[in-house]
Amino acid sequence: MQMMRKRYFPALAEYIRSDKESSLYQAAELGKELTGIQLDDVIAIHEDCMQTLVSNVDSEEAVKLYNRSFIFLIEFMVAYRSHLLANQTNDQKFTEMREMLLRSNRSFEMVKNKYENVLQHMDSGIALFDSEGILTFINLQMAKHLDIPRKTLVGCNLPEILRHPQLSRYTRKMVLRLYKEMLLRRMRNYEFQDRDGNHLLVTVTYGDQLEGDFLFSVKDVSEYKQIEQTALQNDKLAMLGRIAAAIAHEIRNPLTSIRGFIQLLRPYLLQMGKEEYARIILAEIDRANDIIYEFLNSSKPSAPLKKAFSINLLLKEVALLTESEALMRNCQIELQLEGDEYALVASIDMKQIKQVILNIVKNSLDAVAERKSDDIGIIELSTRADGSYVEITMKDNGKGMDKATLTRLFDPFFTTKEEGTGLGLSVSYRIIRNHGGSIRVESVVGSGTSFIIYLPLAE
Repeated sequence: MQMMRKRYFPALAEYIRSDKESSLYQAAELGKELTGIQLDDVIAIHEDCMQTLVSNVDSEEAVKLYNRSFIFLIEFMVAYRSHLLANQTNDQKFTEMREMLLRSNRSFEMVKNKYENVLQHMDSGIALFDSEGILTFINLQMAKHLDIPRKTLVGCNLPEILRHPQLSRYTRKMVLRLYKEMLLRRMRNYEFQDRDGNHLLVTVTYGDQLEGDFLFSVKDVSEYKQIEQTALQNDKLAMLGRIAAAIAHEIRNPLTSIRGFIQLLRPYLLQMGKEEYARIILAEIDRANDIIYEFLNSSKPSAPLKKAFSINLLLKEVALLTESEALMRNCQIELQLEGDEYALVASIDMKQIKQVILNIVKNSLDAVAERKSDDIGIIELSTRADGSYVEITMKDNGKGMDKATLTRLFDPFFTTKEEGTGLGLSVSYRIIRNHGGSIRVESVVGSGTSFIIYLPLAE
């Protein structure tokens, strides 16, 4: 078996790579040379070789490789059987040929079922239309995207699929958009975001590559998008840090000089009865310095000085600090903490994490205050253990955010407030990342927002 695979694999690989019918000569030669093997062994070796060849290709390429491999397998089997039948009588040949056809049919069905099972359980959705526009194959993942049973789709054309009673209005609009972009405008790739916020990449292989068929594949690329956005976010924060350093260098020194000269002029202003001017100028210079200092520290938070600290205790402290402001805004802060005060202990820089939670709670207070409803606002702070992490959830019933706002929420300088700087959440994002944690946001317009933070528990 191993010796046969060593000869079978390179011949099969060369045929698939070369895409030339002349390469089938090796299949025929192998079939004549190899003896003493069973057809089931040939099928098993062929399947093993194909799994190796398609392990690093996408779903569309895998389908094409499998189709071509069957031609090589058939050529090999015909040559193998013809060689064995050369010295037999006609009756023996007839009996042998009949048995061969039966076994070949069973083996082919077995391989076909295995390959189809592989396609059925791929993480990409696959749909194959023939040259007449009839759906001939659809796997489980694609049926899941359409939310329609597979057995009711096979054999339908596109108009029949669009008229399907179980097809939702949203999905129907999406299918029509894909038809317009990919078949009418001949786009091979199309990326969109579904109503659940998942990023989906649709790829089509046109008929000229599949003998008139059309192969559609849909892959969820949300994880890749998240990695891409994280990298972009880190680039933005790095740029922000460089800008902050430049601002601190270019503005602080002149402000220090101006402050010194105003103090020298203060006696003359006092003689003129204008000492108030000097006081106002000095106060404004100090305020400008404070803003620059805050901006510099916010855009480039220092490395956390971690100590074991109770997350439940920290949330109780935040609730006390914001309670009075919440009451003034007709809002309640509710705590739902898992365990006692010392149940969830994380290794954190308490000041930095406190800054993050206070910032998010204050944003929630603003969101609750901007509602059009007179109902009481509620901000719920909760904790729970999630494996080796503590999950902190801050949920409000404020005005919520649309998808466009959510996409840019952690961008530096992005804000929806008239007096906001757009630095609070970008800084919070950096602090959480520096602690080895993560933060995500869920929001619905008119229904509120949830911030979920994960921080590693202390060992």
